[in-house]
Amino acid sequence: MFSMICRIVSVPFYTGFLPIVYWSGHRKLARQMTLLIAFCDYIGNSIKDIVSAPRPISPPVRRVNATEEEKENSMEYGFPSSHCLNTVCLLGYFSHYFLTQDPKASDATVAVVVVLLSFFTVLIGIGRMYLGMHSLIDVVAGIIFGVLLLALWLTVHEHVDGFITTGHNVTSFWASLSFLLCFAYPTPEFPTPSFQYHTAFNGVAFGLVSGIQQTLLHSQPENIQILFSSELSIAVFLGRLLVGIPTILVTKICSKAVAQKLLPLVCNTLSIPIESSCYVPELKSRSKGKPSGPLARRVGFGPQKAYDVDTGIRFLQYAGLSWSAVVFVPALFSFLRL
Repeated sequence: MFSMICRIVSVPFYTGFLPIVYWSGHRKLARQMTLLIAFCDYIGNSIKDIVSAPRPISPPVRRVNATEEEKENSMEYGFPSSHCLNTVCLLGYFSHYFLTQDPKASDATVAVVVVLLSFFTVLIGIGRMYLGMHSLIDVVAGIIFGVLLLALWLTVHEHVDGFITTGHNVTSFWASLSFLLCFAYPTPEFPTPSFQYHTAFNGVAFGLVSGIQQTLLHSQPENIQILFSSELSIAVFLGRLLVGIPTILVTKICSKAVAQKLLPLVCNTLSIPIESSCYVPELKSRSKGKPSGPLARRVGFGPQKAYDVDTGIRFLQYAGLSWSAVVFVPALFSFLRL
């Protein structure tokens, strides 16, 4: 039960959940939650790899890895709990969005929402400890960092949304920011998959922003056909899911395949030394035994070190998924009259 609950607030869940929110007509909410989780993922994983505090030692703690995802997560450091941090930020913002949409929301309604959010957050924290993934300190720290990041986001979210929807040179700015964030990441004491998760949502954020800029050029209206209204029936929405989910998954696969062929070719043409830990078999031997931290491989005062081409492949893979969710799939909906 705890394993399933924790999967609800995992990064793979939000990768599929956020496009569904966008297709339901709540485009601003989808934009904000996507950028927020990218922000939280970067801050949370950076703190993990800076502190490099291990998870509870097993044994004596019994670690319950019910899924392959949990086994991979167990390779990360423990402090703070990303699940608790993301739960506070994303469910907190989700609640804030709908409460502010209803000006007639009473104090009792707000209190009930806060109680439910607090209960679910505590349940997630207990689950992470029960599964042997975190200590009490990790969980409390995750909740505290989540509250601080949510408070920060609520002060800037309108400015961020205004910039990505009405600003100038937004795509070029975000491309530069995404490139910078791939380098400005701490090197952990030992290799962990944290940087991979950051790269994935870094790509998702860039695909979202670039896609929004492209749709604005075609003057797509905001918040059209909202779910549970006369404009968008449940039957039509289910049709969107049947079309949209497979489409973005196919786009993700195609983006990865194109990046696997294109990036090594470009790097070799530009004489950029590269290596691969998993995506390009012929380059795997070059990366054997080397640290996985981005700065460890990119910055140094000795001989030039190879760049991990997997970072670029993963970035483009998830950027393609996000771009298709906000550009290609809505165009397909229009064509199919969904």
